[in-house]
Amino acid sequence: MIVVGVDGSVAARAAVEWAVNDAFRMKEPLRIVHAVARSPYQIGRFPSSASPDTLLREGQRILREALALARERRPEVEVMTADIEGAPAQVLREQAGDATEIVLGSRGLGGFAGALLGSVNTHVAGRVRCPVVVVRDDHRPVLGEIVVGVDDSPQSEPALAYAFRQAEVRGSVLRVVHAWQLPVHAFAPEVVYGMDEVRIAQYQVVRDRLETFRKDYPLVTVVEDVQQGQPVEALTDASARADLLVVGSHGHGALGAMLLGSVSRGVLHHVHCPVAIVRA
Repeated sequence: MIVVGVDGSVAARAAVEWAVNDAFRMKEPLRIVHAVARSPYQIGRFPSSASPDTLLREGQRILREALALARERRPEVEVMTADIEGAPAQVLREQAGDATEIVLGSRGLGGFAGALLGSVNTHVAGRVRCPVVVVRDDHRPVLGEIVVGVDDSPQSEPALAYAFRQAEVRGSVLRVVHAWQLPVHAFAPEVVYGMDEVRIAQYQVVRDRLETFRKDYPLVTVVEDVQQGQPVEALTDASARADLLVVGSHGHGALGAMLLGSVSRGVLHHVHCPVAIVRA
């Protein structure tokens, strides 16, 4: 089951399109969810036009439009809708119980997507077991490449597994990005580093991570992109040529330590394509 959150925004419309296409590729049903916290509108200072009945009708309208869009794009996909009362982040956590992934727009009107950049790190992606996909509201041509960020820890393997599966069902090339930096003490005058040895070691990090997945996905073409530099910058640059960027939500090392912080706040703001955040 793929779950997509909608709030009537342009970004949510893009999320529905992405979600129904992925449901088609993954052979999964799609659940379109609208959530609203009604309690703030019961306070006297709010205008009567925002009454519970009005909110209910608006939610039903949003769901009808999203359902029509999904059926127009992929009539083969089984689609259902749900209008749920509650805070968007809480509703998402509850929906994650039987979801293979949750899809959201990058920004919206105050519902799912409007809360995304502020709460996905602490309230959704870090707490649900399934991947959370953040979709931009611009339409880009299909480029045929998936990008995944890896580090030197086993915690990057769930992100790799998701990225390999996406590359397989799309028939896309998979670019594995490992950006590394020398430790601070490496710049001390008395410390001597053999840069060739360091580079070889970093390439080995990627090959070790990929060994099992290459056997499981023999038809996926893999590009090993190992570079010295800032992980967020490397991933953002690679996303300009990608249909999807996949990152883990936990990890160690130069890339992993940044994932819930800088990648979410930096990459999500500057990335050129949809982003999948996969919990370790």
